[in-house]
Amino acid sequence: MGDHRTKRPKTYDWSAYKSFFLLIQKIGLKIQAVMSFHQCGGNVGDVVYIPLPKWVLEVGEKDPDIFYTNRAGIRNKEYLLSLGVDNQRLFQGRTPIEIYRDYMASFTENMLDLLQAGAIIDIEVGLGSSGELRYPSYPEALGWKFPGIGEFQCYDEYMKEDFRETADEAVKPKYNRPGDAGTYNDTPDKAGFFKKGDQIIGEANKVFRGFPVKIAAKLKNSSAPSRKSVYVSGIHWWFKDRSHAAELTAGYYNLSDRDGYRPIAKMLSRHYASLNFTCLEMKDNEQAAEAMSAPQELVQQVLSSGWKEFIDVTGENALARYDGTAYDQILLNVRPNGINLHGPPKLKMAGLAYLRLSDDLMKQHNFDIFKKFVHKMHADLVSAN
Repeated sequence: MGDHRTKRPKTYDWSAYKSFFLLIQKIGLKIQAVMSFHQCGGNVGDVVYIPLPKWVLEVGEKDPDIFYTNRAGIRNKEYLLSLGVDNQRLFQGRTPIEIYRDYMASFTENMLDLLQAGAIIDIEVGLGSSGELRYPSYPEALGWKFPGIGEFQCYDEYMKEDFRETADEAVKPKYNRPGDAGTYNDTPDKAGFFKKGDQIIGEANKVFRGFPVKIAAKLKNSSAPSRKSVYVSGIHWWFKDRSHAAELTAGYYNLSDRDGYRPIAKMLSRHYASLNFTCLEMKDNEQAAEAMSAPQELVQQVLSSGWKEFIDVTGENALARYDGTAYDQILLNVRPNGINLHGPPKLKMAGLAYLRLSDDLMKQHNFDIFKKFVHKMHADLVSAN
């Protein structure tokens, strides 16, 4: 849809969205509204460039530490602001948390009739790069290539102070941010931080302390009267490696002996939010062996975390696929226990976003396969009636 923001802070133009939403309501469809706080452009599939608001970039020119920063000091302007400035009044007297609150309050006020009518059924809250709950650890625009481990983005001065305040008293005197965690395109064996074996849990504790609390603060400010959802990123490369390096640099504190996704599901449960995941079409044997990738195990772990916390779980395919193999894998994830002829299945995803409507999809052969997939998706609905 484009950019609804004006050049001044705390002013918004929702008119184009409102007109479009009314058309959608008129033909009987429902709306999932995505609250985006990231730059559009610089990632896979991006064909449009929409930068951060000018008034944010102007503050960043004077104080570049408001942006996520890697160990080399390179600033990443892909996401609105570093977590370290959440409560800093640097933006015309407002904190970032207040900026998010005002943004969502304006949306709610302008769309209240559609929200109350049930036309807008879901608000997806953007919590990081590409709208995903993660740090911008693998930016293509800065040279990252698959399957690089990415880099920690915790080297701005505000994050440094944050870590100092939240670190345990015992580690404060000697604590420093990781200095040997490699660069964007390294493998885990090239970075000392990820070769520490059992010590990695203690090291990671220092990096991730306080992260869930700050994310929850953003989610709390979405007060619209509809379901909220959060997009969890599918970092499937290096999942089979003991270090889970790519997940760690992205902010997912997941190891072979520590479930990094269950705490996220618990947090979402407390805020009555659903979990949206990706990679539903991927299979392990389709991935490059050198990436030590395991999308099937990752999907199973993340979906199970959501179901164990009794929250709605939704998802989508990561890449454009039009073949029966991909569709069958999606179906397996949507209903892992299959169809129940006597009622709803024991486990079932609450929604699926299919990527994407394109000229390739509309080719007769591809569309015929897609229609069969849609019919299978609705099989349990038919049997339940």
